[in-house]
Amino acid sequence: MAHRFDAAIFIGRFQPPHSGHLAMLRHALNAAERVVVVLGSAFQSRTPKNPFTWQERRDMLLAALPEVDRQRVQFLAMRDFYDEARWVQAVHSGVKDLLAQSLPGATPTVALVGHFKDASSAYLAQFPTWELLNFPRQGQTDATVVRQACFATALDAAPTELDALHNLLLAHVPEAVAQWLLQWRTSADFALLQQEWQMLKSYHQSWASAPYPPMFITVDALVQCQGHVLLVERGQMPGQGLYALPGGYLEPRDTLWQSCLRELREETMLDISEDSWRQALRTSRVFDHPDRSLRGRTVTHVFHFDLGYGTPPAVQGADDAKAALWVPIAELGHMPERFFDDHFFILDGLLQLTHEVPSKVLR
Repeated sequence: MAHRFDAAIFIGRFQPPHSGHLAMLRHALNAAERVVVVLGSAFQSRTPKNPFTWQERRDMLLAALPEVDRQRVQFLAMRDFYDEARWVQAVHSGVKDLLAQSLPGATPTVALVGHFKDASSAYLAQFPTWELLNFPRQGQTDATVVRQACFATALDAAPTELDALHNLLLAHVPEAVAQWLLQWRTSADFALLQQEWQMLKSYHQSWASAPYPPMFITVDALVQCQGHVLLVERGQMPGQGLYALPGGYLEPRDTLWQSCLRELREETMLDISEDSWRQALRTSRVFDHPDRSLRGRTVTHVFHFDLGYGTPPAVQGADDAKAALWVPIAELGHMPERFFDDHFFILDGLLQLTHEVPSKVLR
């Protein structure tokens, strides 16, 4: 069978892969000799919105494909940047490197496969050098429905309830993916995520009757000293056990500056005079991506301090921080999966981490 293109690119989060994804993937395989599936939101901690690693999503997709098609599919694991221009550049670069390995010396013809579903599909217009194959939406399946069904079914559900869940899954995902999800529900990872999903659901319900969805203002402190950065380990959900910058919500009678210093003292027991903090301040920056937090629309103001080259002062976790610790900056680029919300990306943006997170994997 002759194909119009050397390669077709299919971009998505696939959390999890569903029947619509598989139908689109078949379109891509019909259009091109090989397909590069870009697995978005890779290299980050598990959340109810992104519960699966890129390796798990790759395996689910491969399990749903016939063997003859598996050999024609390659995978590019791509992290989020919360910066569209940077993300587009990274996708371009990753695809170029991947195709250079599989098609050495060639200038491949490339198509982009997708569907303009809503505002979340705007990225399809950011790749003008790839011919867009805009296929119709394949059914009404949505990954959100699948995740919610899994989380809403109790761990100790009766056999009849599990049968109902299985039947619901089969209406949205291939059998191989349904079996994978049912097995995943028995894991410790799922049990923790289910608790977090319920916590976030209750949190959202607490302000569901408001005339408009609330917007939250928070502060975070990036404190560096002698090649280290100050982090806390979160003691509560969401993100329990993950690393984060010291910070919290803006108090009604605080300025942003006052809230930042208060949160630093409360969470790390780091007690330095306000004059010393002012001398150590390097910059402040707002991080306001609409999807940066599952708690709701949250805008944070980050204050970046540098205490210089002396010995990092003693710290201790307190308040809602389980622990406080100094982590070498050189190690941060290797641990993005350990961070809460977009805090790794804040560190990357302000410290310009030299150790870039891997963004491509050739299967």
